[in-house]
Amino acid sequence: MNILVVGNTENLDECRAKFGDHRYTLESDHREAERFVAGSDLVFDFIIDEEPFQVEIYQEKPTARVFLNTAKISLAELSNLADHKIKAHVFGFNGLPTFVNREVLEVCRLDAAHEAELAAICDKLNTRYLVVDDRVGMVTPRIICMIINEAYYTVQEGTATREDIDKAMKLGTNYPYGPFEWCNRIGIKHVYELLEAVYEDTHDERYKICPLLKKEYLRA
Repeated sequence: MNILVVGNTENLDECRAKFGDHRYTLESDHREAERFVAGSDLVFDFIIDEEPFQVEIYQEKPTARVFLNTAKISLAELSNLADHKIKAHVFGFNGLPTFVNREVLEVCRLDAAHEAELAAICDKLNTRYLVVDDRVGMVTPRIICMIINEAYYTVQEGTATREDIDKAMKLGTNYPYGPFEWCNRIGIKHVYELLEAVYEDTHDERYKICPLLKKEYLRA
């Protein structure tokens, strides 16, 4: 397959590690990427959350099959920004760092009629997938970022050190990383912005950002 990756070299590397031997094109700018959309079999747009109005580049591409990183912004919101004129077949995916190259690809749909097409695409990519609701934060990102946020509260209160929390989470829950290790791998910018988006969407106190996390985000 010809796969266009809109993002950075780390995004490209994670796609290669996850999906294997395909022909990849990398573009870091949406306007440059637009030239390759129609000619690609598949597009993975990792940076649409940073430039959501650029979703318009998929409006006049009815043959395009596009996966948009919807960890921090929903497909419904992106569609609304484009006045619901997106002709490409679009799907959401969890494109935060460290989350693509996992056993199961976390995805959502804008149109339930595209389920068979999604299954065919994932078969060609040789990946299992899980369809989740089209909500900001999806499932895994909001759980992991909530855990990171709680870990920051624990440190802020002086209950435990970062090292102790990381060790306890790995030994006690068999997580691959502790909360602070995971935060470093995802990037505090992504963690903060996802929590902010989920709190705005839900107003659930579980996602209210810890002041210590906010301070470190502002200093990053």
